[in-house]
Amino acid sequence: MSGFLEELLGEKLVTGGGEEVDVHSLGARGISLLGLYFGCSLSAPCAQLSGSLAAAEPEPRRRLEIVFVSSDQDQRQWQDFVRDMPWLALPYKEKHRKLKLWNKYRISNIPSLIFLDATTGKVVCRNGLLVIRDDPEGLEFPWGPKPFREVIAGPLLRNNGQSLESSSLEGSHVGVYFSAHWCPPCRSLTRVLVESYRKIKEAGQKFEIIFVSADRSEDSFKQYFSEMPWLAVPYTDEARRSRLNRLYGIQGIPTLIVLDPQGEVITRQGRVEVLNDEDCREFPWHPKPVLELSDSNAVQLNEGPCLVLFVDSEDDGESEAAKQLIQPIAEKIIDKYKAKEEEAPLLFFVAGEDDMTDSLRDYTNLPEAAPLLTILDMSARAKYVMDVEEITPAIVEAFVNDFLAEKLKPEPI
Repeated sequence: MSGFLEELLGEKLVTGGGEEVDVHSLGARGISLLGLYFGCSLSAPCAQLSGSLAAAEPEPRRRLEIVFVSSDQDQRQWQDFVRDMPWLALPYKEKHRKLKLWNKYRISNIPSLIFLDATTGKVVCRNGLLVIRDDPEGLEFPWGPKPFREVIAGPLLRNNGQSLESSSLEGSHVGVYFSAHWCPPCRSLTRVLVESYRKIKEAGQKFEIIFVSADRSEDSFKQYFSEMPWLAVPYTDEARRSRLNRLYGIQGIPTLIVLDPQGEVITRQGRVEVLNDEDCREFPWHPKPVLELSDSNAVQLNEGPCLVLFVDSEDDGESEAAKQLIQPIAEKIIDKYKAKEEEAPLLFFVAGEDDMTDSLRDYTNLPEAAPLLTILDMSARAKYVMDVEEITPAIVEAFVNDFLAEKLKPEPI
C-alpha cells in the first residue's frame, strides 16, 4: 500500500498543526479508503464541506484518511484554513504535486472530493460530495460503485405519464443524460439530442435515454421533460438521481454518459459526440484515440494535458495522415493506463487551419510553424513545444515519454 501512496502523495503530509506525517505510516494504520479533497480557503462551499467532513462518524474515520489538496496561492490563508482540519494535507510547497493530482483526476471545480481504494489506487467514487450529503453517518462505507442495473432499478417515466420498469432497458444502449431547464447549454444540447435520438431509433438501433434532472423544482422538471421523447427518473426520486450522479462523478451539466447493453461506460463525452456526429453514423460513439480539434470538443483542452499536432492544411487528407501518425502512440498510452483502470494522462488532437486553431495559437502564443508538435496544459498555464521540420512516430513517442517522465521544461502560456 505505502508504495502507491508515496508515489501519489510524496513522502510527507502535514497535520493542521503543521506536524509532518510519514505517508508510509498510513498503511500501518489499516486505512482502506483515501479521500482527496480539492479545495481553497477562499471558497465558502469548501468551508461548508470541511464542516461536514469533520462531523463524520468515528467508525468510518478509523478506516478513512482524507488529504486536503489546496489551490491556495497565499500560504497564510492556507495555514489558517487547514489549522482546524482533523485530517492531513499536502504541504503548501508541493505545488507541482498538487497540480499533477488535479490533472490526474480531471478536477474541474471546487470543492471536489474523490475516494480511492488505499491499496490499489482505483477510484471508488468521483463525487464524494454527494456521498457525504447522502450518507453522513457512513452506513454505506466504503461507498464502492454499484452496477448501473442496480442503481437505476425502479420505475421510469415518459412525459405522457406512462411508467415503465427499468428492466425494459435490457439489451439496449443507454444514454444517461444529466441536464436542467435553467441551464442554457443544456437546452441547446437537448434540441440536438432529440434529433439524434430520432435518427438512431429510425435506424433500428436499440437505444434509450434516461433524463436525470438537476432542475430546481418539479414544475421546471415537467416543463423541460415535456420536450423530451425519452425516459426520466421521477423528479421525486431524489435518492436515485443522487446515486446516478455519484456513480458517474458528475461535476457539471449537460453531461451525456453512453453505456453499452451490459451497463458499462462507452464514453463520458456523449455531448461532444452528438454535436460532432449529427447523422449519428458513428453511434454508439466508441472513443477515438486521436480527435480532430473542433469548436465542440475544444472544451476538452481544459480537462488536462493535451498533445496537439498542428498541420498546415485544411485538407482532410493532411489531417487524416497526421492522425494516423500519432494514433499508435496514443493507443499505446491509452491501453497502458486502461490496464491499470486509470484515465490516460494525455488527450490527443490534430488541429488544421481554421478559426479555432488560430484562436488557440493566439491564446497560447504558439509560433505559426507547421507541422508543430505541442503539449498544452491549460490548468498549469504551461506548454511544451517541439518545432522540427519533419515529425515522425519516433519523435512523437520520445516527446510523450519525456513529458510523462517530467524531463521537458515548460514554457508559460
